[in-house]
Amino acid sequence: MTTPTDHSRPPAYRFVVAVIRPLLRLFTRRHWFGAENLPREGGFVAVTNHYSHVDPLVFGHFLVDHGYSPRYLGKIEVFRVPVVGSVLRGADQIPVHRETGRASDAYRSAVEAVEAGKTVAIYPEGTLTRDPGLWPMRGKTGAARIALATRCPVVPVATWGAQDMLAPYSRRLRLLPRTTMTVRAGRPVDLSDLHDVPVTAEVLGEATARIMAALTHELEAIRGERAPATRFDPRSHGITTIGKPRPLEEAS
Repeated sequence: MTTPTDHSRPPAYRFVVAVIRPLLRLFTRRHWFGAENLPREGGFVAVTNHYSHVDPLVFGHFLVDHGYSPRYLGKIEVFRVPVVGSVLRGADQIPVHRETGRASDAYRSAVEAVEAGKTVAIYPEGTLTRDPGLWPMRGKTGAARIALATRCPVVPVATWGAQDMLAPYSRRLRLLPRTTMTVRAGRPVDLSDLHDVPVTAEVLGEATARIMAALTHELEAIRGERAPATRFDPRSHGITTIGKPRPLEEAS
């Protein structure tokens, strides 16, 4: 097996790995599957499900353990936190100005990262899932846009277990007994038939649907059960699409 080309880590990146990785090894058990599906050369997009504020650490741990250095697309609010924001910027992470005129900045940065041979980590749901069963909900088109612009692989990487350490929107962190974190990477999503057609809303919708279906399939394999036939859509349920869930009328 060859070594991934994506191993560039600025000092701040190495610092974060040196601090967090030993803690995760101490407080979690790990069941890793599907690493053979991760590209061994060139940039790519890794998509994952979002159901706990801890799952980004689990997702990153899996990728780092297999030689990759993911660049996350993260909400700008985190980058504004003192010290934390400086570390994230120093670690070459990508801020996202959600639902603003600057949202395209993250897209351009992500495309440049992929073209430079880096792994770009994306949560296609854009926020913690609102699905009552913690299944992946309706996805946004960012991952599809980057994949179609660069023709890079999109690898679905499902994780499960982080909710037992920290439930969605909870502040109660449970470190003991150790939680089992299961991560399963699937085969790259086939978007080849969409590469030579105009990137319309319909094409982006189709690519996103395939990405979410592949991600859900990997999570079904982990959980040993089937996801709901209809994907949860916050707006159709009158719930905000970002931030802590609340009725849309309260947000207006």
